[in-house]
Amino acid sequence: MKIIFSGGGTLGPVTPLLALHEMIAEEYTNASWYWVGTKRGPERELVEAKGIPFRTLSSGKFRRYISFWNVIDIFRVGIGFFQSVHFLWKENPDICISAGGFISVPVHWAAWLLGIPTWVHQQDVRVGLANKLMAPCATVVTTSLKGQVALFSKKKAVWLGNAVRREVFAGTKKEGLKRFALDGTLPVLFVTGGGTGSMRVNQLIVEAVQHLDGICQIIHLTGKERPQELIAPTDRQFSYYHPFVFFTEEMKDAYAVADLVISRGGFGTITEIAALGKPAILIPKPGHQEENVRMLRDADAVMVIDEQTSNGNHLARAIKEFFADAERASAMGKRLQGLLPPAKKSDALDILEKVLRQ
Repeated sequence: MKIIFSGGGTLGPVTPLLALHEMIAEEYTNASWYWVGTKRGPERELVEAKGIPFRTLSSGKFRRYISFWNVIDIFRVGIGFFQSVHFLWKENPDICISAGGFISVPVHWAAWLLGIPTWVHQQDVRVGLANKLMAPCATVVTTSLKGQVALFSKKKAVWLGNAVRREVFAGTKKEGLKRFALDGTLPVLFVTGGGTGSMRVNQLIVEAVQHLDGICQIIHLTGKERPQELIAPTDRQFSYYHPFVFFTEEMKDAYAVADLVISRGGFGTITEIAALGKPAILIPKPGHQEENVRMLRDADAVMVIDEQTSNGNHLARAIKEFFADAERASAMGKRLQGLLPPAKKSDALDILEKVLRQ
């Protein structure tokens, strides 16, 4: 069996597919793989670390507003479509699987043309444009949340939950303390802005650090695509602040050692935090991420910070509140875990087998 995954640009469409890859690989030990991703996204390093061959194709981004780049990207998508037809004809996969991302659109259109089954997974509360373009051609559409099933064809849509990588559960607090040179007597805050990082999250954390002396230690995943000039002075000034540009296998220990996680509102990261039952402060990017976190905030499962109206002082106060009330923090982590159960391996394999039989 040969499977082609596609997605990238950010790690949002990548991490659940890596988790699906683990589930499928355990059952189908002779399966072969390919991953179609972006040229400049952060996904290549993670994908190749799993031993999955990686290649890129031309693709563009459809913007929902008038832009000159929409004209240019129409041609890029067209080129990507013909490249995809050639690639899929040559590789002859049994199925193509995507969790979003514009790099996937020409691949899945080409697969439909060639009669290759496709599986599209919907993570975010709001259906992204890439998934809207792929869903009509898909053999099956799976969703992270039960309520999302109604957004797609009844004949295709199945609730699955979001798959979580096995390695997320493999970290230990002991190894995390050692790896990041932390003091075992102080609580730990882990901050991540996603695979590419977040300039605004980085700014808020740098502003907040000076107010957290003696309160916690900070592991800050700043992101490859964000300038480090903002981070360097803070790193030199505060010994309890530990910035890192990018994680691969270190991620599991950062999660394990963390007493509190600060993240953007991408569903992939939120699902990992939920699977571990960690208390979280979410700083959603304006747009679809705000919809992702609204349900969780209303259930008192997370604290939400508005990046446009908040500053470092506000964020520092929120962090202090969490560490001052361990019982409340623990309860929020458990509520988050209950709201977002991860996908079951047996369900994912059932869906795969049904698609392959069609």
